[in-house]
Amino acid sequence: MMLMALVLVCSLQVTPDLADCSRANAVNVIRVPEEFGSPTTCLMHGQAYLADTSIGRDLDETQRVKVVCARTVSQAEAARVR
Repeated sequence: MMLMALVLVCSLQVTPDLADCSRANAVNVIRVPEEFGSPTTCLMHGQAYLADTSIGRDLDETQRVKVVCARTVSQAEAARVR
């Protein structure tokens, strides 16, 4: 099973509870262009990837970061679901 990392940057004004931060209400959504074998590696690389971007360097006190690791689905698996 491989995981992809999505890094969500959310505003505290919109989502004061970070658990409510999602792709739909995030200020920025960044997909890390790698896949990972474990959740821990996925989370760590997601944070590191953000830190290397201008978005990560320009975060202010009203923004919070949430890294979501989700199972990647192959095209063959997606075709079977349809």
